[in-house]
Amino acid sequence: MSQLFTPYQIGQLTLPNRIVIAPMCQYSAINGEATDWHLLHLGNLAISGAGLLIIEATAVEPEGRISPADLGLWSDATEAALDKVLKVVRRYSDIPIAIQLGHAGRKASTAVPWEGGQLVSPEHGGWPVVASSALPYLPEDPVPIELDQAGLQRILAGFVSAAQRTYRLGIDAIEIHAAHGYLLHEFLSPLSNSRSDSYGGSLENRMRFPLAVFDAMRAAVPAEMPIGIRISATDWVDGGWDLEQSIVFAKALKERGCSFIHVSSGGLSSQQKIPLGPQYQVPFAEAIRSETGLPTITVGLITEPEAAEDIIVKGQADMIGLARGILYDPRWPWHAAAKLGAQVVAPPQYLRCQPRELKLLFGDVAFRQR
Repeated sequence: MSQLFTPYQIGQLTLPNRIVIAPMCQYSAINGEATDWHLLHLGNLAISGAGLLIIEATAVEPEGRISPADLGLWSDATEAALDKVLKVVRRYSDIPIAIQLGHAGRKASTAVPWEGGQLVSPEHGGWPVVASSALPYLPEDPVPIELDQAGLQRILAGFVSAAQRTYRLGIDAIEIHAAHGYLLHEFLSPLSNSRSDSYGGSLENRMRFPLAVFDAMRAAVPAEMPIGIRISATDWVDGGWDLEQSIVFAKALKERGCSFIHVSSGGLSSQQKIPLGPQYQVPFAEAIRSETGLPTITVGLITEPEAAEDIIVKGQADMIGLARGILYDPRWPWHAAAKLGAQVVAPPQYLRCQPRELKLLFGDVAFRQR
């Protein structure tokens, strides 16, 4: 039996298989509100046969958006817009759904990628950005505003409110975004955190605000709702955040009831040097899983079903995250099941599409045509 297609339990949430659709920004919201594009996008992925669908990075306050077109969950209007999308998706798919909640910090207020992704000034629809410290992402960027205690409390309250809205929407799980150089990662890394108060300096201090966010969100929703986190295991820069610190952070999260950890890397510094290659991030997930026992999602150029299967069989990770690859091939789980001799759930409207030689792909279903 294919291990990739065995069920997996995250707390009280059961996934039908180990394939996770990682969050991918769509830059298609209006004032933070989900649009018809999100209905098309999420509806397409919801019938992919994957075990879990994670909604893209969703800002907990307007200033926390990466771009003016980012999805948000900070108001009744943003909640209602997402509710409208989810109700349609749920009508046709029972795939477990999570959402990634985050704040972009000093990497906020940028143009969408297909318009260059450069910083957008307040005069052109952007806004002043905040960060753990007054250190810009790029030398030519304006210096961000270092968050004071009032700002930290405002953002923490935003995470809590977004978590409560998530629960009201009936979403199955939450993933906190603490990766890729965004605000919580900015607190963790010594490259972006030069504070001299209790939130800077030592590793214990640098973890303080991200852990406070986790604790507050965990207390804000029922215990049966899984809350996990996405981290960058390394900055890929000497003297920055690294695997050893990630393991300490992961252990602290586990003690607080963290349900899973989604292991990525990079994104904090333009000086990063990433040796790209197939499955290049898997060793980070393997080390964190080994040291902590946390349910672990791994990502990073995992393109072939056999490779994904091998990762699960070897115990390097518990789940396989797919991002750009599943945008390119939204039926990747179908094709993986066919290669590995497994089955997936598919809409009844599509059952007749399976080739004759793969008649068990969708289970033992017989058809008769008039």
